[in-house]
Amino acid sequence: MTPEAKQKLRRLLVKHEGCKNFPYTDTTGNLSIGVGRNLTTRGISEVEAFYLLEDDIAYFSSKLAHFLPCFLTLDENRQIVLVDMCFNLGLQGLLNFREMISALDAGNYALAADAMLDSLWALQVKERATSLANILRTGELE
Repeated sequence: MTPEAKQKLRRLLVKHEGCKNFPYTDTTGNLSIGVGRNLTTRGISEVEAFYLLEDDIAYFSSKLAHFLPCFLTLDENRQIVLVDMCFNLGLQGLLNFREMISALDAGNYALAADAMLDSLWALQVKERATSLANILRTGELE
C-alpha cells in the first residue's frame, strides 16, 4: 500500500472508528482504545507496551518536576523511586505522602523512607515499598 493510500485509510478509519484516548467497550462488547484497537482479542505488542512505558516515564518525571520542587535536586536513584511510586499511586497519590515529601525537601532520606513505610500503601504493596524505601534511604539501586 502506498503512503498516500495509508493516509486515506487512516482518515477513513478515524471517521468510522473515532479516536478514543481511554478504554471503551465497542459495539460487540470488546474492550478497545485508540482508533478501534481491540484490546480483548489483540491487546498491544511488546514494542507498543515499551513505547507507552517511555511516554509514562516522561509524563511522570515532568509532572514531578513541576509539582515537587525537590524532585530535580534529587539524585537519579531517588528520582526513580518517586516515578515508580507514581506508576503505582498516580501523581496525586504520591503527593499525598506529605511527610515523605517534607523529609525529602529537608534532605532527610531516612525519615522520608520511614514515612513511606508508615502507610497503607506500604502494607498493600509490601516488597515494592520495602525495596523503594531502601533505595530512598541509601541512594543505591538494588
